[in-house]
Amino acid sequence: MLSLALAGCGLAGLGEEDGDDRASGAPAAVAGIDCAKSGKVQGTGSSAQQNAMKYWIKEYERACPGVRIAYNPIGSGAGGAQFLRGATAFGGSDSALKADEVTLSKEVCEGGRAIDLPMVGGPIAIGYDLPGVDDLVLDAPTLAKIFDQQITTWDDKEIQRLNPGAELPSLPIRPVHRSDDSGTTYNFQAYLAGAAPEDWQHPVGKAWQGRGGASASGSSGVATEVTSGVGAIGYFELSFARARHIKTVGIDTGAPAPVRPTPATASAGIAAARVVGTGKDMTLKFRYAASTPGAYPIVQVTYEIVCDKGNQKATLPALKSFLGYIASEAGQEPLSRLHYAPLPESVAGQVRDVVRTLS
Repeated sequence: MLSLALAGCGLAGLGEEDGDDRASGAPAAVAGIDCAKSGKVQGTGSSAQQNAMKYWIKEYERACPGVRIAYNPIGSGAGGAQFLRGATAFGGSDSALKADEVTLSKEVCEGGRAIDLPMVGGPIAIGYDLPGVDDLVLDAPTLAKIFDQQITTWDDKEIQRLNPGAELPSLPIRPVHRSDDSGTTYNFQAYLAGAAPEDWQHPVGKAWQGRGGASASGSSGVATEVTSGVGAIGYFELSFARARHIKTVGIDTGAPAPVRPTPATASAGIAAARVVGTGKDMTLKFRYAASTPGAYPIVQVTYEIVCDKGNQKATLPALKSFLGYIASEAGQEPLSRLHYAPLPESVAGQVRDVVRTLS
């Protein structure tokens, strides 16, 4: 399974800088990692966790020089498919496995099945370009109508109701969505369907279901579209908004104050979720309509897909060691600096317990 080349375009880890650190005998960057002695672990999947994976791999390999980890961010769908073909040790996906995929996984996971382990979270920011309006607030019904082109101008009375002190221009709204299948799209549509079911009645999936609007490939493409035209609004991971200085929407959830997208507020949103997976599977179900103060409701979690039983014996020690590290406090705490949301300890602790039992 792991005869794949571990270096190549797009792979996180195994870079020149990592090689220099290893060759120079640099001390372990992270204390307390339970290192495997050796192993080569290949993963593919979600691009949403790409920057987290780069950080984790660099830190882990400094501490555990006998192990090589590589991650290719080819997208959730492709990453899951490669894992289910037995081509990788783990897959990364922004949505949980479907029932038919779990059934298929039993051919790869001898004596077991594939499970979803939540590992990195983050807010899906709603970015916009509206001159003179720096503190925009929207709620789920209004967002649903904007992205379904039922609200088409920025001075619409529903937007004015949520922003009583703002001078909203009479400009057309240009909603922008992903043109490619995306876990980010899946989670944004799940929020709209869960928090505003009367206003968003489209199926929830990785492909965009709303009516009209502009489209672009990838979160980077959507962010570019939002910044290239006045009146635009789109959705993408918070890191894209921060990197490009895009204004983001505060969400009126019914709590005393609107909630802004930050790593901390997204972690609070994840903490409100409950585990609905069976056995060792840790699929999370979010409470999109909750009005918990300080909890940002538009979040996504990237799962690492592994076998509960039947993992490759040659790579199992290294796989468990790496997953144990990234689920630990040392692996999770730095994520906020990368604009991700660390898992709440109530979830991360359960993940670590499951990792210890992988076989």
